[in-house]
Amino acid sequence: MVQSLVVLAERALSIADAQRLLALHDPDRPSVRVLVPAGRRRNVLVDVLDHLSLLELRGALGAMQGHVERSPEQAEADVRAGVTALRDLGCEASGEVVTTDPVEALAAEVQAGAEEVVIVTAPHAVEDTLHRDWASVARERLGVPVLHVYADSSWVG
Repeated sequence: MVQSLVVLAERALSIADAQRLLALHDPDRPSVRVLVPAGRRRNVLVDVLDHLSLLELRGALGAMQGHVERSPEQAEADVRAGVTALRDLGCEASGEVVTTDPVEALAAEVQAGAEEVVIVTAPHAVEDTLHRDWASVARERLGVPVLHVYADSSWVG
C-alpha cells in the first residue's frame, strides 16, 4: 500500500486523469504531491517530430512557430487545478511549481518520503523512443516505481 505519491505533470490534471490516478490505488487514498514545471522551453524540431508522429499536421505547423515558455502563473494555476481535482475525489493533495530540473524535484520528493512517482505528459515520440523523457530518467535515478501515463488518455508511456 502506497502512502505517499508524487505526480509530475506537464499541465493541469484533468478530472479524468485524477480519477485514473486514484483508481490505481483503489480503495486506498495515498497523499499526493503535484509538481508542475514552469519556464521549460522545448526544442522546436523535437516538437514538430512529436506532432508528425501522431499525424497532427496542424500541431506540427504550430510547433514550427516556436513556443512561449510556461509562466509561473500558468504553472501555479495548473497546480491548483490538479490539487483541487484530487481533493474533490477525497484525496489528501498538495502541490507546487517547479522552476528547477523536474527530475531533481522528484528526487527531493522521494528523499522526503514519496514511495511512488507518476508522470503525466502528452506523448513525446522523440524523447520516449530515445528514453530521454522524464520517466526514463527518473527510473534510472530514483529507485522507486515510476509510471508514465499520457494526459487525457489511458495510454501508458
